[in-house]
Amino acid sequence: MKRRQFLQMAGMGMGAGLLAQIPLVGHAVSLDRPWYTIDVARKKELADVALNAARSKGATYTDVRIGRYLNQFIITREDKVENIANTESYGIGIRVIANGSWGFAATDKMDRDSIARTAALAVSIAKENARLLTEPVQLAPQKGYGEVSWKTPIEINAFDVPVKEKAELLLSVNDAALKGGASYVGSNLFLVNEQKYFASSEGSYIDQDIHRIWPYFDVTKVDAATGKFEVRESLGAPRGMGYEYLVPRESDKIKGITTLYRDRYDILEDARQSARQVEEKLKAKSVEPGKYDLVLDPTNLWLTIHESVGHPTELDRVMGYEANFAGTSFLTLDKWKSGNFNFGSPIVNLVADKLQPGSLGAVGYDDEGVATQQWDLIKNGKLVNYQTTRDQAHIIGLDHSQGCSYSQSWSDVQFQRMPNVSLQPGTAKLSPADIIKNVERGIFIAGRGSFSIDQQRYNFQFGGQLFYEIRNGQITGMLKDVAYQSNTQEFWNSCKAIADKSDYRLGGSFFDGKGQPMQSSAVSHGASTARFNGVNVINTARKI
Repeated sequence: MKRRQFLQMAGMGMGAGLLAQIPLVGHAVSLDRPWYTIDVARKKELADVALNAARSKGATYTDVRIGRYLNQFIITREDKVENIANTESYGIGIRVIANGSWGFAATDKMDRDSIARTAALAVSIAKENARLLTEPVQLAPQKGYGEVSWKTPIEINAFDVPVKEKAELLLSVNDAALKGGASYVGSNLFLVNEQKYFASSEGSYIDQDIHRIWPYFDVTKVDAATGKFEVRESLGAPRGMGYEYLVPRESDKIKGITTLYRDRYDILEDARQSARQVEEKLKAKSVEPGKYDLVLDPTNLWLTIHESVGHPTELDRVMGYEANFAGTSFLTLDKWKSGNFNFGSPIVNLVADKLQPGSLGAVGYDDEGVATQQWDLIKNGKLVNYQTTRDQAHIIGLDHSQGCSYSQSWSDVQFQRMPNVSLQPGTAKLSPADIIKNVERGIFIAGRGSFSIDQQRYNFQFGGQLFYEIRNGQITGMLKDVAYQSNTQEFWNSCKAIADKSDYRLGGSFFDGKGQPMQSSAVSHGASTARFNGVNVINTARKI
């Protein structure tokens, strides 16, 4: 098989193909440009120009978002750096309510006159929109916070680390996998810095400096005799941290079927393990379809949480206001109003939050200037709440927003986006090994794989990276061609055991799409290893 043919067949679009799908907002800047922030006093001055101009034109409410967004992506294959993208975007977005309706306008011309004209345009748009209005916007009350700030608590600013050093780390990852027997390997590092300033006519002036990092690789082994191949992707999660995430600590090590880290990531060790495991995947036996008890590692379970819990509890999907990227939601208001909808087993508790340190969704304030918080979505298996913004809160009788507003840039209007949504650990002392001991016929699954889910976030299918057969409480060997099928309610009701907090880890999505025009956000999902009984498993290699 020729290299080009292989890459096309494997669908490994983590090079230029992936870069084309990433929202690279802004213009290219020099790689050696030093990291800096805009003076806060200057941002307040410009925000006041917008606030005053909007009020003078008839706005009854105004919020202003001044944003400077930095992206750096380094993409490698084997012994070469294939691509480096370094972008910057700086501008202002102005959102207003006039005559009871929303209006929005944005500009990257950061002088006083241009900002005043943009504010006036936003008001004009609101007044035109009001001609078609059937019900005026209802904003949940929100006090002004005055001048406040929040920063991601990083130890090492990844943008200060020389590009050469970061590229050399990725190439050493590739080298470790190749020396372990891999045929092909690619690695990437994605960095984001959002410098966001929010001001509102209610008296908030909020300055935030937000950092995110995602190291990733994929390793492929080809059987020269048969031409067959297997792939193993990295098991490290994207995080809301600085470069210290890639400086592993022994105290964070979790030993199991594969060695992982809780709050740091040893990407070199993961690459070495992946080379051994991808060789094992080539020799693994194909799974026999049927019902199995599944033991799902957090590196796999986070994606199922994201798709079957995170998205269907978004209130705009519930109301039918949003249907892009896999539809609306089966969790309709009547189920919530009943107060007794059986979402999952009694041990299932799923919490929404934007507070957890190190998570992708952690910020001090959302893009409507609401201080972030934590709340229950599923409590003891029952549906108890949704995710809301200020103009949605009244729909479910809340007198406050839950802080779920986000925009991917200053030039896009903010709307409802998912907070971190996490499965809470079990309360009794229980390790993954303890869970496995009680399984007679099952499969342990680690890593995210392909998935599909229907237009109401109900019926689904998920794969993974690593699959191990469990027989009579023991891991007996590796399997392949595994995917599990269920529906959301059936799946979460089959949850019979959850490991304790010592096993709790974060997974997450660095580029989660929603809306039209599409916007991308980042969100984490935490979990401990969990057991699900009697789940249907199919063989993905067999033709139906």
